[in-house]
Amino acid sequence: MKALHIITGLGVGGAEQQLRLLLRHLPVECDVVTLTAPGPVADGLTADGVRVTHVGMSGNRDLTALPRLVRLIRAGRYDLVHTHLYRACVYGRVAARLAGVRAVVATEHSLGASQMEGRRLSAGVRALYLASERLGSATVAVSPTVAERLRGWGVPGPRIEVVPNGIDLARFRFDPALRERTRRRLGLPEGAYVVGGVGRLTASKRFDVLVRALAELPDDVWLLLVGGGPEESVLRRAAHRAGTADRVLLTGERPADGSPGADLPSLLSAMDVLASPSGEEAFGLAVVEALAAGLPVLYVACPAVEDLAPGTAPGARRVPGGEGSFVRALLDARAEGSGSRAVPAAAHHYCITRSAAQLMDVYAAALTRTPSGSPSLGVSSV
Repeated sequence: MKALHIITGLGVGGAEQQLRLLLRHLPVECDVVTLTAPGPVADGLTADGVRVTHVGMSGNRDLTALPRLVRLIRAGRYDLVHTHLYRACVYGRVAARLAGVRAVVATEHSLGASQMEGRRLSAGVRALYLASERLGSATVAVSPTVAERLRGWGVPGPRIEVVPNGIDLARFRFDPALRERTRRRLGLPEGAYVVGGVGRLTASKRFDVLVRALAELPDDVWLLLVGGGPEESVLRRAAHRAGTADRVLLTGERPADGSPGADLPSLLSAMDVLASPSGEEAFGLAVVEALAAGLPVLYVACPAVEDLAPGTAPGARRVPGGEGSFVRALLDARAEGSGSRAVPAAAHHYCITRSAAQLMDVYAAALTRTPSGSPSLGVSSV
Protein backbone atom coordinates (compact mmCIF):
# COMPACT_ATOMS: atom_id res chain seq x y z
CA MET A 1 0.00 0.00 0.00
CA LYS A 2 1.15 3.52 -0.82
CA ALA A 3 -0.46 6.42 1.01
CA LEU A 4 -0.29 10.20 0.76
CA HIS A 5 -0.91 12.35 3.83
CA ILE A 6 -2.11 15.90 3.13
CA ILE A 7 -1.94 18.39 5.99
CA THR A 8 -2.54 22.13 6.14
CA GLY A 9 0.86 23.03 7.63
CA LEU A 10 3.82 21.44 9.39
CA GLY A 11 4.66 23.91 12.10
CA VAL A 12 4.98 22.73 15.69
CA GLY A 13 1.49 21.65 16.74
CA GLY A 14 -0.31 18.64 18.15
CA ALA A 15 -1.76 17.32 14.89
CA GLU A 16 1.50 17.91 13.03
CA GLN A 17 3.65 16.11 15.59
CA GLN A 18 1.06 13.35 15.89
CA LEU A 19 1.36 12.77 12.13
CA ARG A 20 5.12 12.41 12.37
CA LEU A 21 4.89 9.94 15.24
CA LEU A 22 2.21 7.96 13.44
CA LEU A 23 4.27 7.63 10.25
CA ARG A 24 7.05 6.05 12.31
CA HIS A 25 4.69 3.22 13.23
CA LEU A 26 2.55 2.69 10.12
CA PRO A 27 3.69 -0.33 8.04
CA VAL A 28 2.87 1.61 4.86
CA GLU A 29 4.91 3.60 2.34
CA CYS A 30 3.90 7.20 3.00
CA ASP A 31 4.58 10.61 1.47
CA VAL A 32 3.42 13.93 2.92
CA VAL A 33 2.10 17.09 1.28
CA THR A 34 1.79 20.33 3.22
CA LEU A 35 -0.39 23.08 1.79
CA THR A 36 1.31 25.89 3.73
CA ALA A 37 4.14 26.55 6.21
CA PRO A 38 6.50 23.56 5.96
CA GLY A 39 8.00 24.37 9.38
CA PRO A 40 10.06 22.29 11.82
CA VAL A 41 7.92 19.16 11.56
CA ALA A 42 8.61 19.04 7.81
CA ASP A 43 12.34 19.01 8.61
CA GLY A 44 11.77 16.22 11.10
CA LEU A 45 9.81 14.14 8.61
CA THR A 46 12.53 14.59 6.03
CA ALA A 47 15.10 13.45 8.60
CA ASP A 48 12.94 10.34 9.12
CA GLY A 49 13.17 9.57 5.40
CA VAL A 50 9.67 10.73 4.46
CA ARG A 51 9.28 12.69 1.23
CA VAL A 52 7.62 16.04 1.95
CA THR A 53 6.23 18.30 -0.79
CA HIS A 54 5.13 21.89 -0.22
CA VAL A 55 2.24 23.00 -2.44
CA GLY A 56 2.76 26.68 -1.65
CA MET A 57 -0.87 27.58 -1.01
CA SER A 58 -1.17 31.31 -0.34
CA GLY A 59 -4.51 31.37 1.50
CA ASN A 60 -7.82 29.64 2.12
CA ARG A 61 -9.15 30.68 -1.31
CA ASP A 62 -6.07 29.88 -3.37
CA LEU A 63 -7.86 27.55 -5.80
CA THR A 64 -4.70 27.14 -7.89
CA ALA A 65 -3.57 24.65 -5.26
CA LEU A 66 -6.30 22.22 -6.30
CA PRO A 67 -4.98 21.28 -9.78
CA ARG A 68 -1.44 21.10 -8.34
CA LEU A 69 -2.68 18.62 -5.76
CA VAL A 70 -4.52 16.56 -8.37
CA ARG A 71 -1.41 16.29 -10.56
CA LEU A 72 0.73 15.36 -7.57
CA ILE A 73 -1.68 12.62 -6.44
CA ARG A 74 -1.91 11.16 -9.95
CA ALA A 75 1.86 11.19 -10.38
CA GLY A 76 2.36 9.38 -7.08
CA ARG A 77 -0.09 6.59 -7.96
CA TYR A 78 -1.33 6.43 -4.38
CA ASP A 79 -3.72 3.76 -3.15
CA LEU A 80 -5.04 5.95 -0.37
CA VAL A 81 -5.10 9.63 0.57
CA HIS A 82 -5.30 10.65 4.24
CA THR A 83 -6.05 14.30 5.06
CA HIS A 84 -5.45 16.22 8.30
CA LEU A 85 -6.81 19.60 9.51
CA TYR A 86 -9.67 21.62 8.06
CA ARG A 87 -8.19 23.24 4.93
CA ALA A 88 -6.33 20.08 3.91
CA CYS A 89 -9.48 18.01 4.41
CA VAL A 90 -11.54 20.28 2.15
CA TYR A 91 -8.99 20.59 -0.65
CA GLY A 92 -7.44 17.15 -0.21
CA ARG A 93 -10.68 15.18 -0.43
CA VAL A 94 -11.74 17.02 -3.59
CA ALA A 95 -8.30 16.58 -5.18
CA ALA A 96 -8.14 12.89 -4.30
CA ARG A 97 -11.50 12.20 -5.90
CA LEU A 98 -10.61 14.19 -9.02
CA ALA A 99 -7.37 12.20 -9.23
CA GLY A 100 -9.32 8.94 -9.13
CA VAL A 101 -8.24 7.69 -5.70
CA ARG A 102 -11.02 5.52 -4.30
CA ALA A 103 -9.87 5.36 -0.65
CA VAL A 104 -9.89 8.77 1.06
CA VAL A 105 -9.61 8.99 4.85
CA ALA A 106 -9.64 12.17 6.94
CA THR A 107 -8.74 12.66 10.59
CA GLU A 108 -10.63 15.27 12.60
CA HIS A 109 -8.06 16.45 15.14
CA SER A 110 -9.50 19.69 16.48
CA LEU A 111 -13.29 19.86 16.46
CA GLY A 112 -14.45 21.59 19.62
CA ALA A 113 -17.93 22.49 20.77
CA SER A 114 -17.67 26.05 19.44
CA GLN A 115 -14.48 26.23 17.34
CA MET A 116 -12.21 24.26 15.05
CA GLU A 117 -8.49 25.05 14.89
CA GLY A 118 -9.23 28.48 16.32
CA ARG A 119 -11.93 29.36 13.76
CA ARG A 120 -15.51 29.93 14.87
CA LEU A 121 -17.90 27.18 13.84
CA SER A 122 -20.06 29.27 11.52
CA ALA A 123 -22.74 27.89 9.23
CA GLY A 124 -20.38 28.37 6.27
CA VAL A 125 -17.53 26.42 7.91
CA ARG A 126 -19.90 23.59 8.74
CA ALA A 127 -21.49 23.49 5.26
CA LEU A 128 -18.14 23.35 3.47
CA TYR A 129 -16.86 20.69 5.84
CA LEU A 130 -19.93 18.48 5.35
CA ALA A 131 -19.89 18.91 1.55
CA SER A 132 -16.28 17.75 1.32
CA GLU A 133 -16.75 15.02 3.96
CA ARG A 134 -19.14 13.20 1.63
CA LEU A 135 -16.30 12.75 -0.83
CA GLY A 136 -14.28 10.64 1.57
CA SER A 137 -14.45 6.99 2.55
CA ALA A 138 -14.28 7.53 6.31
CA THR A 139 -13.72 10.28 8.86
CA VAL A 140 -11.53 9.44 11.85
CA ALA A 141 -12.31 11.11 15.18
CA VAL A 142 -9.48 11.31 17.74
CA SER A 143 -11.91 10.69 20.60
CA PRO A 144 -15.48 9.50 21.18
CA THR A 145 -16.27 13.10 22.16
CA VAL A 146 -15.21 14.31 18.70
CA ALA A 147 -17.18 11.46 17.11
CA GLU A 148 -20.30 12.66 18.92
CA ARG A 149 -19.68 16.23 17.75
CA LEU A 150 -19.35 15.00 14.16
CA ARG A 151 -22.64 13.14 14.42
CA GLY A 152 -24.21 16.29 15.82
CA TRP A 153 -22.93 18.18 12.79
CA GLY A 154 -24.63 15.73 10.46
CA VAL A 155 -21.85 13.26 9.56
CA PRO A 156 -23.50 9.80 9.33
CA GLY A 157 -22.46 7.53 12.18
CA PRO A 158 -21.34 4.61 9.95
CA ARG A 159 -18.79 6.92 8.28
CA ILE A 160 -17.09 7.79 11.58
CA GLU A 161 -14.24 5.75 13.06
CA VAL A 162 -12.58 6.50 16.41
CA VAL A 163 -8.79 6.23 16.41
CA PRO A 164 -7.28 8.10 19.35
CA ASN A 165 -4.05 10.02 19.30
CA GLY A 166 -1.11 7.96 20.45
CA ILE A 167 2.08 8.54 22.41
CA ASP A 168 5.47 6.86 22.67
CA LEU A 169 5.25 5.59 26.24
CA ALA A 170 8.96 4.83 26.58
CA ARG A 171 9.88 8.40 25.62
CA PHE A 172 7.96 9.88 28.56
CA ARG A 173 9.04 7.41 31.25
CA PHE A 174 10.06 9.30 34.40
CA ASP A 175 13.78 9.55 35.07
CA PRO A 176 14.75 11.06 38.48
CA ALA A 177 18.28 11.89 37.30
CA LEU A 178 16.88 13.72 34.27
CA ARG A 179 14.54 15.61 36.59
CA GLU A 180 17.42 16.95 38.66
CA ARG A 181 19.48 17.93 35.62
CA THR A 182 16.54 19.69 34.00
CA ARG A 183 15.59 21.61 37.13
CA ARG A 184 19.18 22.82 37.49
CA ARG A 185 19.24 23.84 33.83
CA LEU A 186 16.05 25.83 34.28
CA GLY A 187 17.42 27.56 37.36
CA LEU A 188 14.66 26.29 39.64
CA PRO A 189 15.34 26.62 43.36
CA GLU A 190 15.83 23.41 45.29
CA GLY A 191 12.49 22.32 46.70
CA ALA A 192 10.42 24.45 44.31
CA TYR A 193 6.97 23.06 43.55
CA VAL A 194 6.54 23.31 39.77
CA VAL A 195 3.15 23.66 38.12
CA GLY A 196 3.39 22.89 34.41
CA GLY A 197 1.33 23.83 31.37
CA VAL A 198 1.93 22.47 27.87
CA GLY A 199 0.43 23.70 24.61
CA ARG A 200 0.13 26.54 22.15
CA LEU A 201 0.01 29.88 23.91
CA THR A 202 -3.37 30.94 22.58
CA ALA A 203 -6.33 32.52 24.34
CA SER A 204 -8.34 29.29 24.12
CA LYS A 205 -5.78 27.44 26.27
CA ARG A 206 -6.45 29.91 29.13
CA PHE A 207 -2.96 29.77 30.63
CA ASP A 208 -3.65 33.23 32.06
CA VAL A 209 -5.75 31.42 34.67
CA LEU A 210 -2.59 29.73 35.95
CA VAL A 211 -0.66 33.01 35.96
CA ARG A 212 -3.32 34.62 38.14
CA ALA A 213 -3.61 31.55 40.37
CA LEU A 214 0.14 31.65 41.00
CA ALA A 215 -0.25 34.99 42.79
CA GLU A 216 -2.44 33.23 45.39
CA LEU A 217 -0.01 30.36 45.96
CA PRO A 218 3.07 30.16 48.23
CA ASP A 219 6.26 31.82 47.03
CA ASP A 220 8.00 28.48 46.39
CA VAL A 221 5.43 27.54 43.73
CA TRP A 222 6.64 28.14 40.15
CA LEU A 223 4.85 28.02 36.80
CA LEU A 224 6.55 26.40 33.81
CA LEU A 225 4.76 26.97 30.48
CA VAL A 226 5.99 24.88 27.56
CA GLY A 227 5.09 26.14 24.09
CA GLY A 228 4.97 29.22 21.91
CA GLY A 229 2.20 31.26 20.40
CA PRO A 230 0.55 34.65 20.01
CA GLU A 231 -0.33 35.00 23.71
CA GLU A 232 3.26 34.78 24.98
CA SER A 233 3.67 38.55 25.43
CA VAL A 234 0.19 38.76 26.97
CA LEU A 235 1.13 36.14 29.55
CA ARG A 236 4.40 37.87 30.36
CA ARG A 237 2.54 41.13 30.99
CA ALA A 238 -0.03 39.32 33.13
CA ALA A 239 2.77 37.83 35.24
CA HIS A 240 4.29 41.29 35.76
CA ARG A 241 0.93 42.71 36.80
CA ALA A 242 0.40 39.83 39.22
CA GLY A 243 3.87 40.26 40.70
CA THR A 244 4.87 36.70 39.75
CA ALA A 245 7.15 37.29 36.76
CA ASP A 246 10.15 35.98 38.71
CA ARG A 247 8.32 32.65 39.21
CA VAL A 248 7.03 32.15 35.66
CA LEU A 249 9.21 30.34 33.10
CA LEU A 250 8.18 30.30 29.42
CA THR A 251 10.22 27.94 27.28
CA GLY A 252 8.99 29.13 23.88
CA GLU A 253 8.09 26.81 21.03
CA ARG A 254 9.61 23.35 21.36
CA PRO A 255 10.81 21.55 18.21
CA ALA A 256 9.27 18.28 17.13
CA ASP A 257 10.32 14.92 18.52
CA GLY A 258 13.74 13.96 17.23
CA SER A 259 14.83 17.53 16.50
CA PRO A 260 17.44 19.47 18.50
CA GLY A 261 15.89 20.82 21.66
CA ALA A 262 12.98 18.40 21.61
CA ASP A 263 12.99 18.10 25.38
CA LEU A 264 9.34 17.80 26.36
CA PRO A 265 9.96 14.60 28.37
CA SER A 266 12.70 16.32 30.38
CA LEU A 267 10.48 19.36 30.99
CA LEU A 268 7.64 17.12 32.17
CA SER A 269 10.07 15.36 34.50
CA ALA A 270 10.88 18.75 36.08
CA MET A 271 7.22 19.38 36.93
CA ASP A 272 5.32 18.28 40.02
CA VAL A 273 1.83 18.62 38.51
CA LEU A 274 0.40 19.45 35.10
CA ALA A 275 -2.49 21.92 34.90
CA SER A 276 -4.69 22.17 31.79
CA PRO A 277 -7.13 25.10 32.14
CA SER A 278 -8.49 24.89 28.57
CA GLY A 279 -12.27 24.63 28.63
CA GLU A 280 -12.57 22.99 25.21
CA GLU A 281 -10.43 20.15 23.87
CA ALA A 282 -10.81 17.56 21.13
CA PHE A 283 -8.48 15.09 22.86
CA GLY A 284 -6.02 16.46 25.44
CA LEU A 285 -2.65 15.13 24.28
CA ALA A 286 -0.64 17.10 26.85
CA VAL A 287 -2.65 15.49 29.65
CA VAL A 288 -1.93 11.99 28.33
CA GLU A 289 1.78 12.77 27.95
CA ALA A 290 1.85 14.05 31.54
CA LEU A 291 0.15 10.88 32.75
CA ALA A 292 2.76 8.84 30.88
CA ALA A 293 5.40 10.80 32.83
CA GLY A 294 3.67 9.82 36.06
CA LEU A 295 2.43 13.31 36.85
CA PRO A 296 -0.80 14.19 38.63
CA VAL A 297 -3.01 16.25 36.33
CA LEU A 298 -5.61 18.94 36.93
CA TYR A 299 -7.82 19.64 33.92
CA VAL A 300 -10.97 21.50 32.96
CA ALA A 301 -11.77 19.51 29.79
CA CYS A 302 -10.02 16.38 28.51
CA PRO A 303 -11.90 13.83 26.36
CA ALA A 304 -8.87 11.52 26.52
CA VAL A 305 -9.62 11.03 30.23
CA GLU A 306 -13.38 11.61 30.28
CA ASP A 307 -14.05 9.01 27.57
CA LEU A 308 -12.38 6.24 29.60
CA ALA A 309 -13.81 4.10 32.37
CA PRO A 310 -13.70 5.61 35.87
CA GLY A 311 -10.48 4.87 37.72
CA THR A 312 -8.38 4.48 34.56
CA ALA A 313 -6.52 7.71 35.32
CA PRO A 314 -6.48 8.01 39.13
CA GLY A 315 -3.97 10.86 39.02
CA ALA A 316 -6.21 13.06 36.89
CA ARG A 317 -8.71 15.39 38.55
CA ARG A 318 -11.26 17.66 36.93
CA VAL A 319 -11.59 21.22 38.26
CA PRO A 320 -14.29 23.82 37.49
CA GLY A 321 -11.95 26.18 35.66
CA GLY A 322 -11.40 29.54 37.40
CA GLU A 323 -8.22 30.61 39.15
CA GLY A 324 -9.81 30.07 42.55
CA SER A 325 -10.58 26.45 41.77
CA PHE A 326 -7.02 25.93 40.50
CA VAL A 327 -5.57 27.49 43.65
CA ARG A 328 -7.53 25.06 45.80
CA ALA A 329 -6.79 22.06 43.56
CA LEU A 330 -3.07 22.84 43.40
CA LEU A 331 -2.82 23.20 47.17
CA ASP A 332 -4.60 19.85 47.56
CA ALA A 333 -2.33 18.18 45.00
CA ARG A 334 0.76 19.48 46.78
CA ALA A 335 -0.51 18.27 50.13
CA GLU A 336 -1.04 14.79 48.69
CA GLY A 337 2.61 14.55 47.62
CA SER A 338 4.26 13.44 44.41
CA GLY A 339 3.42 9.74 44.60
CA SER A 340 5.32 7.02 42.76
CA ARG A 341 5.26 8.52 39.24
CA ALA A 342 3.78 5.22 38.06
CA VAL A 343 2.16 5.17 34.61
CA PRO A 344 -1.65 4.71 34.83
CA ALA A 345 -3.75 2.50 32.58
CA ALA A 346 -5.01 5.58 30.72
CA ALA A 347 -1.56 6.26 29.26
CA HIS A 348 -1.14 2.63 28.16
CA HIS A 349 -4.53 2.87 26.44
CA TYR A 350 -3.06 5.54 24.14
CA CYS A 351 0.10 3.70 23.08
CA ILE A 352 1.01 4.76 19.52
CA THR A 353 1.39 1.17 18.28
CA ARG A 354 -2.21 0.51 19.28
CA SER A 355 -3.43 3.63 17.45
CA ALA A 356 -1.43 2.72 14.34
CA ALA A 357 -2.97 -0.77 14.28
CA GLN A 358 -6.47 0.71 14.58
CA LEU A 359 -5.77 3.09 11.72
CA MET A 360 -4.57 0.23 9.53
CA ASP A 361 -7.98 -1.40 10.06
CA VAL A 362 -9.62 1.83 8.82
CA TYR A 363 -7.33 1.82 5.77
CA ALA A 364 -8.16 -1.81 4.97
CA ALA A 365 -11.90 -1.12 5.17
CA ALA A 366 -11.58 2.00 2.99
CA LEU A 367 -9.65 0.07 0.32
CA THR A 368 -12.15 -2.77 0.18
CA ARG A 369 -15.22 -0.52 0.09
CA THR A 370 -16.79 -0.36 -3.37
CA PRO A 371 -16.24 2.99 -5.09
CA SER A 372 -19.87 3.10 -6.16
CA GLY A 373 -20.85 3.75 -2.56
CA SER A 374 -19.24 7.20 -2.67
CA PRO A 375 -20.64 10.28 -4.40
CA SER A 376 -19.21 11.25 -7.76
CA LEU A 377 -17.92 14.69 -8.67
CA GLY A 378 -18.79 14.16 -12.30
CA VAL A 379 -15.40 15.57 -13.35
CA SER A 380 -12.76 13.44 -15.03
CA SER A 381 -9.78 15.74 -15.22
CA VAL A 382 -8.26 19.03 -14.08
